Amino acid sequence: MNGRISLDTNIVIRLFKNDPIIANMFAGLSALYLPVPVIAELIFTARNSSRSGENLKKYNEFIDACNILNITRETANHYSVIRLKLKQKGRPIPENDLWIAAICIEQNLPLATGDAHFDNIDDLKIVRW
Repeated sequence: MNGRISLDTNIVIRLFKNDPIIANMFAGLSALYLPVPVIAELIFTARNSSRSGENLKKYNEFIDACNILNITRETANHYSVIRLKLKQKGRPIPENDLWIAAICIEQNLPLATGDAHFDNIDDLKIVRW
């Protein structure tokens, strides 16, 4: 890993819960990337919480400090390939996770995640924390 990594929602949530493993892993990184679907999930999580105002502020500050990975036409191409292969394997995954994987493959970035279903995606580099 070259110090650049894309984060899944569950990793960011663990960071906000002061998970020492996650905090230590972040120390060695030069750049953090967030796919747009992760940003949407984070903002939803903040809005859906009992302290939405406080959490929105905290999450938005974190998002602003990261590099944002947008969805492109090329992302859509990767998405279609991933979705078809998973369908053929009988291993569907949540819609947002398809987009997250497609973005990471397009950008050639590893994905830090705690979700095992990403293991079924060919060509996706996964980092487990």
